[in-house]
Amino acid sequence: MRTSANDTRRGGARRWWALAGFAAAVGVAAALGNLAAAGAADEYRSIEQPAWAPPSWLFGPVWTVLYVTIALAGWLVWRRVGLGPAVLAWVVQLVLNAAWTPLFFGAGRYGLAFAEIVLLWLAIGVTILLFRRISTAAAVLLLPYWAWVTFAAALNYSIWQLNA
Repeated sequence: MRTSANDTRRGGARRWWALAGFAAAVGVAAALGNLAAAGAADEYRSIEQPAWAPPSWLFGPVWTVLYVTIALAGWLVWRRVGLGPAVLAWVVQLVLNAAWTPLFFGAGRYGLAFAEIVLLWLAIGVTILLFRRISTAAAVLLLPYWAWVTFAAALNYSIWQLNA
């Protein structure tokens, strides 16, 4: 069966629309975090922190890069297998990602935020394992995210202990 140029264009357009959809999903997660974190920089500066805590200005650039890699990883897997367990795991980790900021900054519930970030860390690990079976590139794209969340969990725990 031959594929027409029109079919190829439609398939290509569908791929790019899907990438836009993955980017939009990540954008929504980021926006929810930003809404909940109004005044987060001031709050972050006002709480007791460990000596190794990064400055508040660093979080925006780091998360921007990470959100791009999260969207790309999800899209790469979707291109290979469509919707399925791996993409569902991606959605779960993204929902958990969006939930952390309101708990930590919005509610000031550092202990609950720590429990939630542990769930996020586990969900990212499961997502990486599922992605690895489908696309090594997608799994590798999530490794810096997992590393950052590992660091963020340690920071969250330290802040919780210092401010209890």
